[in-house]
Amino acid sequence: MTRIVAVEYLSRDGVMEEPGWSGPYFNDEVATFQMNNLFGADALLLGRVTYDGFRAAWPSMEGDEAGFGERMNSLPKYVATTSTSQPEWNATFLRGDIAEAVAALKATADDTLLLNCSADLFRLLSAHNLIDEYRFMIYPVVVGLRKRLFADGAVPIDLKLTSSLITQSGVAILTYVPAD
Repeated sequence: MTRIVAVEYLSRDGVMEEPGWSGPYFNDEVATFQMNNLFGADALLLGRVTYDGFRAAWPSMEGDEAGFGERMNSLPKYVATTSTSQPEWNATFLRGDIAEAVAALKATADDTLLLNCSADLFRLLSAHNLIDEYRFMIYPVVVGLRKRLFADGAVPIDLKLTSSLITQSGVAILTYVPAD
């Protein structure tokens, strides 16, 4: 069965929107963590806004030593969208009942889908118990009034910590699974 692994940048106060504030804390440990996430995935699972942002940026970022750009560009992408446009950049659009579409994806193979950013998609999948692993990078910064990953009224979930790392720059990398 396919696993969905959610990887999220979070400020200390739970903000996930526009994580430009994460830049000063990026170091080799965070780079390795992100490299392992990307190279451990078989496909990306994205919301439409994240897909549009990634599609605009990543094709011009090939040629790095580690092959991160090439990997990002070559992976299949599943995109939750209501758009009527045609998919590009190795994408398949998921339309209609997104929770049902993702549940069907989970039943099709023994893959790992990497969910990045995409707060609305994250919330939907979390509420339907479709996320198998949560990987949070919590940055030592308070951002204030911006979009938070867990909005007011979020469905409660119990999580079990499976690993943790505090980087030299102060980023807490915490991995959880549903506590079931």
